[in-house]
Amino acid sequence: MNKATYFNNQFIIAMPGLTDPNFFHSVTYLCQHNEVGALGIVINRLAEMKLGEIFKQMDIRVTSPVASEVAVFSGGPVQKDRGFVLHTAGGGWDTSMDVSESVSLTTSRDVIEAIAAGKGPEQYLVALGYAGWSEGQLEQEILANAWLNTPYSKNVLFDTPIKNRWQKAGEQIGVDINQLTTQAGHG
Repeated sequence: MNKATYFNNQFIIAMPGLTDPNFFHSVTYLCQHNEVGALGIVINRLAEMKLGEIFKQMDIRVTSPVASEVAVFSGGPVQKDRGFVLHTAGGGWDTSMDVSESVSLTTSRDVIEAIAAGKGPEQYLVALGYAGWSEGQLEQEILANAWLNTPYSKNVLFDTPIKNRWQKAGEQIGVDINQLTTQAGHG
């Protein structure tokens, strides 16, 4: 697969026929996709906790009460105890990967401390865990009609209500995801 066909900085939307409970009706933002596999963060599954609980677990002093009430996402079934912050680019955090010119993925404590102090990224999403695929696995799943890939949208990632993200991600390419069948897509 050449670099032009990788799905970095795109969404993959679970097709209606994908019944795996980890991904049913999910939208995953692909942060890294290359010859060895893919890593993404599910952006429409909430964990059953608020960011304040993470601050407490990490013994981080909070000066932004608003940050404590931010929902935490369940980013995927891999390493569910590890935190990932998808955020608008910038900030110079210790362990960041630029996904695109406008979005970064950070795994270091300093970004969580900045959020607790009200000095974090302009927009962010905190997730526990990630979705991962081995070499060629995601491509095979797309060919098998498990996923539909769509362009990244800042609006879908950060501004759309969580319950509407699956539908909105499909609408970006003129698709009503609810109307698709497992037969749709590849012929």
